[in-house]
Amino acid sequence: MGLLAWIVLGLIVGAIVKAIMPGRVGGGWVTSLILGVVGALVGGWIGSLLFNRGDLAFFDLGTWLLAIVGGLLVAGIYGAITGRNRTT
Repeated sequence: MGLLAWIVLGLIVGAIVKAIMPGRVGGGWVTSLILGVVGALVGGWIGSLLFNRGDLAFFDLGTWLLAIVGGLLVAGIYGAITGRNRTT
């Protein structure tokens, strides 16, 4: 899957991460979408290292799970660095 597809997937994942972690990701929707893109890229990179596969398809469940896990990981790290632990 190409870089552009990971970016599009990341935008979707950013919205999913915002829904899963509503109060923990500060900065609003734009920050969540950017974190989703970075998370999807990180998830894809980690997946290629772990599974030695660079041919993940956009509609593959494994691709989505890697992107969501990467997004949650990046959002959690961002929240820890910025100190955002609100629940609203």
